[in-house]
Amino acid sequence: MTSTPVRPPAAAPAPSGGGTDPAGRTVGQRLEAATTGRPGPLVVVDLDALEANASDVVRRAGGVPVRVASKSVRVRHVLEQVLARPGFAGVMAYAAAEARWLVGHGVRDVLLGYPTVDTVAIDAVAADADAAAAVTFMVDDTAQADLLASAARRHDRTLRVCLDVDASLRVGRGPLAVHLGVRRSPVRTPAQAAALAAAVEARGGLEVRGVMFYEAQVAGLPDTSLAVRLVKSASVRELAVRRAAVVDAVTDALGRPLPLVNSGGTGSIEVSASAPAVTEVTAGSGLFVPTLFDGYRAFRARPAAYVGLDVVRIPGDGWATVFGGGYVASGPATPTRLPRPVWPEGLRLAPREGAGEVQTPLRVPARADLRIGDRVWFRHAKAGEVMERFAEVHLVRGDRVEATVPTYRGEGVCVG
Repeated sequence: MTSTPVRPPAAAPAPSGGGTDPAGRTVGQRLEAATTGRPGPLVVVDLDALEANASDVVRRAGGVPVRVASKSVRVRHVLEQVLARPGFAGVMAYAAAEARWLVGHGVRDVLLGYPTVDTVAIDAVAADADAAAAVTFMVDDTAQADLLASAARRHDRTLRVCLDVDASLRVGRGPLAVHLGVRRSPVRTPAQAAALAAAVEARGGLEVRGVMFYEAQVAGLPDTSLAVRLVKSASVRELAVRRAAVVDAVTDALGRPLPLVNSGGTGSIEVSASAPAVTEVTAGSGLFVPTLFDGYRAFRARPAAYVGLDVVRIPGDGWATVFGGGYVASGPATPTRLPRPVWPEGLRLAPREGAGEVQTPLRVPARADLRIGDRVWFRHAKAGEVMERFAEVHLVRGDRVEATVPTYRGEGVCVG
């Protein structure tokens, strides 16, 4: 695989896809020049923007190690380049089979960010001494721990475990209580976490190394209104107290300190890193900065990942149709999950058709003057998800492709 050198941060395009570089070129002009002769649909990563984003993530962490969320990247080459930068340490994987695969390619610290019931992959990790020493499994229920303990006994291993603790904000009590955040772990209180830690270790072959808190209502919610900012502020205050209490309770239950207390995401790096109990923060989307991360006040959005689609027909005045485009992000089925055309500027999806399965029609302003064969550049709503639609990604520096590398899909790693 071609190695891409790590360089100092450089100027990056504006979130809209507009703006110019020091040479006066728009991002579309640079990407167009870099990919001339390469057929679309294709996906590119702007290395200058990526590296500026990586530096900004480390700056925001204030010296606390940053674990890279692989689901927001899904390109092993990019993961390796980011991990080589000071301030980053370890990967948060999203599947057990992926975790073992990463260890096989030299990653020595993989935290599985989600529980797994993939007994084949669990057994493969337990059977591999290197993987067993490098992978930390996530649990929030003893049923998950039973699967891990069974594999540990079969292979005479000790498997490492982390507890997933609910970090949502709950306002009020009883049936009228409001849940603000994602529905993840059933473990919330210090007593529940301590009981789970003790129960996990009582099964034998398992070592509880730490706890994780993902405050999605802070890390994954743009600062779109005063109400949102008030919710974030209240959540940060509540979690700061409860997180410290959970860590203390689990420490007391185990009779030893926890080496791993993971918290946060791209949108909450500063507040998570500043908590005394936190040993590391996680970030992933902050590297590519998809459209869902344009509205944050905590950092400058420098888009780094783009999809190029080619115009294949002009169905009428003010319209152009591109090949491909149906790369809709997970989450609620709203327009925010659709890919956004960003260059040429002023293009809009057709409200009744959206992003098409094979072709995507676009409303075209007169100034754009698109013709058959022209290329249109889109940004995805989420970071790594779009990489699942492509076998390779072109890494662009300025107006040239430095390297073309496989995505997870291109390496045959389609696990979620």
